[in-house]
Amino acid sequence: MGWIECLGRFSMLSRQLGKRPRMQNPRRRCLLAIGPNDARANSSAVRNTEADAMDMLKDRRIAVVGLGPRGVGALEALAGLAEKFGICVPVDLFDPHPAPGAGPNFDPAESDLCRLNIPMRDIDLRAPEAMGLAPLSEWLVPPIDRDSFPPRPRLGAYLQHRLDALMRAPGLTLTNYAVQVENVSRRGQAWHLKAGGVWRGPYREVLLVPGQPATKPDGQLAAWQAQAARFGGILAQAYPARTLLQQAEAWTGKMVAVRGLALSSFDVVRVLTRGMGGRFSSAGYQPSGREPRCIMPFSLDGQPPYPKPGTAEIDADFDPTSDETAAFRKALAAAVNDSPDAARDRITDAMIRPVQRILARCGAKTTRNAVPDWLATEWADPGAQDRGAAVDCLIDGIAMADGNRPPSVGYVAGQVWRKWQDTLRQGYNPADTPPRTAALIVAFDEGLKRYSYGPPVDACRELVALIELGLVSTDLARDPDISLVDGGWRLSADGRNATAEVMIDAVLPSPDPQQVTDQMISDLMQDGWLTKLDDLAARTGPDGRLIGRDDRFAPGLSLLGRLALGSVIAVDSLHDCFGAASHRWAEGALSRIARPAAAQTAEH
Repeated sequence: MGWIECLGRFSMLSRQLGKRPRMQNPRRRCLLAIGPNDARANSSAVRNTEADAMDMLKDRRIAVVGLGPRGVGALEALAGLAEKFGICVPVDLFDPHPAPGAGPNFDPAESDLCRLNIPMRDIDLRAPEAMGLAPLSEWLVPPIDRDSFPPRPRLGAYLQHRLDALMRAPGLTLTNYAVQVENVSRRGQAWHLKAGGVWRGPYREVLLVPGQPATKPDGQLAAWQAQAARFGGILAQAYPARTLLQQAEAWTGKMVAVRGLALSSFDVVRVLTRGMGGRFSSAGYQPSGREPRCIMPFSLDGQPPYPKPGTAEIDADFDPTSDETAAFRKALAAAVNDSPDAARDRITDAMIRPVQRILARCGAKTTRNAVPDWLATEWADPGAQDRGAAVDCLIDGIAMADGNRPPSVGYVAGQVWRKWQDTLRQGYNPADTPPRTAALIVAFDEGLKRYSYGPPVDACRELVALIELGLVSTDLARDPDISLVDGGWRLSADGRNATAEVMIDAVLPSPDPQQVTDQMISDLMQDGWLTKLDDLAARTGPDGRLIGRDDRFAPGLSLLGRLALGSVIAVDSLHDCFGAASHRWAEGALSRIARPAAAQTAEH
């Protein structure tokens, strides 16, 4: 018997008898999963069937550890399938965050100064139609213009609204535990969780959604943590921004360095300026007098990200054609099963045509070999083509995003790659890509994020205005020498130097499970359930199941998100949380709970 037939048998009986059995929870209507298919069954048989189904459901519970948008997306996929097949799935949720649907990245209590890097026009968080949820654009009050980039807390409130709707979804029976899971243990043919000091279970399926867990500090940061106080320096974190906002009240007139020049640094600069009461006008930035004396962001390459196109009309200029996308899809299907060199060549060939066509359409003057040469450099040394001063990079990016100058090869390549992100995930994530090829493709995707994951163009304008005013300096932006001195950190580069009394860490740690400090993750690695790819993150199958030390799928133990980078790609996207990966997990989980537990133990 197939799993769909198995899941549907009891709901068929219920419809034939004109009744719907209820779970013990009186607030939710729920169809049970298993039962006979005899429309002439007497009432005693029905009662026996209900009891048998109840017992069976006790052994088919699912646990979801960690939520946030990815957990919400997985639950919505599960709810949609459960509703389709007329069943009800019991799920226990474990997340200590006060707004678990939003998680820390989209915390509704966070500062509105933290903004998405996606304009409203591009936000499409798909939900099961049966849930009847309004899209974000209709739900937000007051509404946000389609070309604007919304504050992350407002999106977080919407995500929490989606989780609240799931609590009422007919396909799920959700129980929420606002506690941290400390251990995941396999006992017999089921999983048990230690959460808040209490063991809970058994669970047939456990889904881990850890987001970006806490990690060990890298060598530089560890040295600063150990010695900063002794030298009189103040070491702070970019997030939560509301905490940074409170700390910054005491930094008026101080020199502040920011470790990192990616998207997080834009939030930090906003907190230290607008958060201190300053404002932007047509005349530039009007300081409040409460700001730091100077803000000095820096990174290894000293390059800020490029802004996204400013309007939908400009953005449309970078759309690949359907034929170009089909060619990329075909090239990717072959690349993910090929050697690194062959994969690089296939993807490069698929990119050349749309990039050249768009450059010509936008009036860019390039040589015949400009695009292949740029892409060859990008594969070998990402970002080596961009070695100008940070402020020049910002000014050029603004002009291209506004459509006031022809785009560069890199800008076009990055926008085309952004528009292929769904296609990239669809082709890469279900595949069993050789590790060296996986590392190459992931590195290419990560490198292009300086274009494909860029900030709003007005954020770049604001940064330029602050540089012109002298409130922000990029003179030491490229890989400065840094030493701890009395009073803080001394930064030196190109014969210039400055001393910062405050250092803010705005670097996102790499997703290496071996560096994670979460005890649950460490124990799973020690027990052999979670293993990692060379130079990448956790090994998972297409449906998210972890691949253990014995190269077998961990029975009913799955992981979705950034900590699986390499097995999956482009995982930092909000849209990925509600995409095919969540649906593959939900389909796999339902298929497995419809089978005897022993059947899972021999899977490769």
